Parts: sequence; structure tokens; C-alpha cells
Amino acid sequence: MTETAIEFRDVVKRFGDTTVLNHLNFSVKKGEKVSIIGPSGSGKSTVLRILMTLEKIESGTVYVGERPLWHEMRQGKLVPAGERHLREMRKEMGMVFQQFNLFPHMTVRRNITEAPAHVLGLSKHEANARAEEYLQLVGLSDQADKYPHQLSGGQQQRVAIARALAMRPGIMLFDEPTSALDPELVGEVLSVIQRLSQENDLTLLLVTHEMQFAQDISDRVCFFDKGEIAESGPPEVIFNNPREARTREFLKLN
Repeated sequence: MTETAIEFRDVVKRFGDTTVLNHLNFSVKKGEKVSIIGPSGSGKSTVLRILMTLEKIESGTVYVGERPLWHEMRQGKLVPAGERHLREMRKEMGMVFQQFNLFPHMTVRRNITEAPAHVLGLSKHEANARAEEYLQLVGLSDQADKYPHQLSGGQQQRVAIARALAMRPGIMLFDEPTSALDPELVGEVLSVIQRLSQENDLTLLLVTHEMQFAQDISDRVCFFDKGEIAESGPPEVIFNNPREARTREFLKLN
């Protein structure tokens, strides 16, 4: 039986009076590549932000592997998690945001080595070796000593991917990773993500508006609408013959 990497059980998330996730039940198996699509405001990015502990939940439980994310066991009871537990859980996941979020005053190499050195306790030599490994993977070995402002948007996003991978997470989260890029730079970032997907046993959860890419990369596609999963299935079904009228409307299928 395949292990579950991520599970949302009856999760509610609100912003003020607006319910963004409405008793969401959603799971991703270990090694599965899942794309989330849907209209703006449907709760897609909120799922990733909850996993990265950037947004708290109102109710329900989130599990990463077999461990609760926003809760921990104390004296046999599930209680709200402390900062130490949240810090440990964050190490399980790497996230690539819409905006590259690189440190502008640090070189590419140091952007990548900073977290492995300070969070994982790697030596300078080990952190540098890891940076070189992942810069090679994203095709930027020759850019290590440059600063972010000297790179194109596509290159900066590839550095952000290398930085996330350098923490060796089991789960990679991508939040609209090409939405801040000029159209001619989108392909280079998508090809890196595709290679990652094919060559690694990572669990991958991708929020995207690149429908063709979602079709190519995914084992499963989930269509979110109004804080719920309106439809979920293999990409060939979702994109070619969806069941739900709302999915068809979103994809502009007759």
C-alpha cells in the first residue's frame, strides 16, 4: 500500500467572513505528482501556504506523512503545535513561490547554502557541494557567483528551485512558479520542473494556470472551486472529458 505524503482532513480556513477552504478532504500519495487548477480565490494557493505553516487553519487536521502538521501529541491528546514542532515539520517540504524571494545581497551560491548551513547544520564544504549539485541540475553552474539582479527572471526562479531542493525535502510545493515570468522565460522553468518530476522520487504538488504543463506532468489533477475539490482525476480525463459542468466551463469545453 502506498504511503500518504499529505492529507487534509475536514480542514476549514477562513479570511474574515470568507471561507477559503470548506471542510476540505484531500490527500497526496508519496511520490505522486498532483496539479491543482481552478479560478482565482478557489483556495489553491492557500493549500500550499497551510502546508508551509504560513497560514493557520480554523479546524480540521493536516498530516504530513504520519505526523500532524498544525497539532502535536501531548499526553495522548492532539493539541495545537508549538513553534519547535512547526520548525521540524517545515523541513519535510520545499516551496517555490510566484515571486522568487531570493536574498538580493547574497550571491546565488549563498542563497542556496544559507538554509542547509543554518537550519540543517551542514559544514561550509557540504553546503557548497550541495549548491553545486543543484545548480548543475537547474543548468546554472556558471552563475554561482552572480547576484540575483544580474539574472533573468527565469534564471532567478531556477535558483529558487535549487534553493528549495538543497534542503532535500521529500515534498516539493510549487505555487504558480511561472506567473511572474515573461512568456519567453516560462519554458525554461517548466522544463526544469518536468526534469525534476521525471528523475526524482519527490512528491510534487503544483498550483498552476499552465494547463498543458499540468496535463504533461501530473499523475492526477484536482479542480478547486469555492474552497472544495469539484473534480479530481487523471489529466486525460479532467482535460478531455470532465464529469462536472463547472470543470467544463472553467476549461471552456463544450
